[in-house]
Amino acid sequence: MNQYETVFILTPVLSDEQMKETVAKFKKVLTDKGAEILNEEAWGLKKMAYAIQKKSTGFYCLMEFKAEPEVIKVLETAFRRDEKIIRFQTVKLDKYAIEYAEKRRNKLGKKEEA
Repeated sequence: MNQYETVFILTPVLSDEQMKETVAKFKKVLTDKGAEILNEEAWGLKKMAYAIQKKSTGFYCLMEFKAEPEVIKVLETAFRRDEKIIRFQTVKLDKYAIEYAEKRRNKLGKKEEA
């Protein structure tokens, strides 16, 4: 199993509940294919560097997971089919990126506890 990180941008016209449902849908796609979700972050509504589909803002979400390489094709196909997704990018993490991601998660975990 490889470790991956995917960031996707949802259209800004969604309600908070619709956004959570969409994120849950993609989590289900991953878990149904045997992936293990390590971390999930909702970065919220952010301004984009340039307009995409005539929208200048979007809901940013990050997911970190362990999965087999075939799962990525299934996930990205699901992203392409969903009109709520403006952009997405999935990256395979190397050993240094995994180490950094763990430090980042621990740092965020300590912030939430305080």
